Amino acid sequence: MDEYNKKPDDQQEGLGQGQDRSDDPYASVRRESEPYTFGPFGSNPPRQLSNEQSSDEQSPREIVVPGAASREYRPFTVSGGVPKSEWGGSKPPRRTSLRSVFAAFLVGVLTVGALMYSADRWNWFSSDLLGGGTKAAQEANVKAASNPVSNSNDVVRPNNIAKIFEQSSPAVVQIETYAKARSTDSSGLWQDDFFRQFFGDDPSQQDNGAQGDGALQQSGMGSGFIFDSTGYILTNQHVIADADEIKVIVAGHEQPFTAELLGSSYDLDLAVLKIKGTDFPTLKLGDSGGMNMGDWVVAIGNPYGFDHTVTVGVLSSNEREISIPDTNGTRNYKHLLQTDASINPGNSGGPLINLQGEVIGINTAVSSQAQGIGFAIPSSTIKDVLENLKSNTKIPQKPSPFIGATLMDVTPDIANKLGIGKDTKGAFVREVLFNSPAYKADLRQYDVITGLDGKAYGTTNDLIAAIQKKNVGDKVTLNVSRGDKKLDVVVEIGDRNEFETQ
Repeated sequence: MDEYNKKPDDQQEGLGQGQDRSDDPYASVRRESEPYTFGPFGSNPPRQLSNEQSSDEQSPREIVVPGAASREYRPFTVSGGVPKSEWGGSKPPRRTSLRSVFAAFLVGVLTVGALMYSADRWNWFSSDLLGGGTKAAQEANVKAASNPVSNSNDVVRPNNIAKIFEQSSPAVVQIETYAKARSTDSSGLWQDDFFRQFFGDDPSQQDNGAQGDGALQQSGMGSGFIFDSTGYILTNQHVIADADEIKVIVAGHEQPFTAELLGSSYDLDLAVLKIKGTDFPTLKLGDSGGMNMGDWVVAIGNPYGFDHTVTVGVLSSNEREISIPDTNGTRNYKHLLQTDASINPGNSGGPLINLQGEVIGINTAVSSQAQGIGFAIPSSTIKDVLENLKSNTKIPQKPSPFIGATLMDVTPDIANKLGIGKDTKGAFVREVLFNSPAYKADLRQYDVITGLDGKAYGTTNDLIAAIQKKNVGDKVTLNVSRGDKKLDVVVEIGDRNEFETQ
């Protein structure tokens, strides 16, 4: 490295400006004012400077490397450039071909595309993988994900409704009931639209203009489904109530079948019919307890006589309780399924089906003052009593504690007529059922029950709730006001089911 730091030979030896050197091949043509060069000149001689430039400018002397037998110029390269092995010995850099540029571009596109697809496919940048973000942000990321969606797993809009209908509809039957003509003044509440509108049967079928000649006339219409291939049909009890003849129309059969009523339950609103034949299409009872609110359901029936109509909705709720009055009393429904699948008159008794094609309920009632509110008896209730209905045997019922009196709240008007204080609160006895526990205990009409076992109850509902908490056979003391007397009446709690059977 010391040799590179020495001064040029002409300055060391005292050579004057413009003197030639014998070992410089370009000494005769170079001028002392020529600047540094950046590499070898090749075969071309250095350019000549004009006289004005040579006389006016003073530039440093060129640098040569001493100590070599033949002196050569030291090559200079820009940092990062291509080094030269020797003077005039380097070749110009090779140009990159268009094919190589295109190949590199194509590789880059494929690489970036593969990375983008992988990040999107496996959610590399989702908040779950990064461990951050709020719950709302995570849900937003899930919604925004563009993962491939398969129709078979699409629970937002099921695509197997047509298949369910195709497989299930042959087992759904249309039921027509016929009754002997009755005079219009004896039709009772059952022919009143106000009461019939709550059920999914057809209120338009009435004994209009009946003359009482004993001829059979169509009295109602509903639906049902075959659950046994030998001809067992399940429907609502109110569909076939008071019918003298029941006709069943089965798909694929030209003539309707005459059905036999095997068993029915007024309280549960269920009935089983039997038609003669074999190899009928059937529907399987599913598990209503396994359904969740929001699950899709399908209803099939014969609304307004339009046979085999399908409607779709979701399970809106379960464990609903409603009460519907009719000519025989009031039907108190419990544990009902609520759905927004359209249920219209004629749908009663038809199946409510899940996406597996199983019956999870029987369409029974609708809300006459709302849209999209229908009710179905769950399959869990049906399974418990199905064999009893088929064999027409008594359905086991849970004990229902009662005393056998019709009660209502005491109003100021009632208190005034009874001659008791206007502030008196309790349950007014409107009627005492013959041979009931209350009748046997000498509870009387127009009595006012103010308490039970010494505890005051101000409303009828509170008193009934307290009685129903007792066990059948328990003895309770009713605190009664009878006119201007206060007395206690001891009553043994009875079972409503046994009383109604008697």
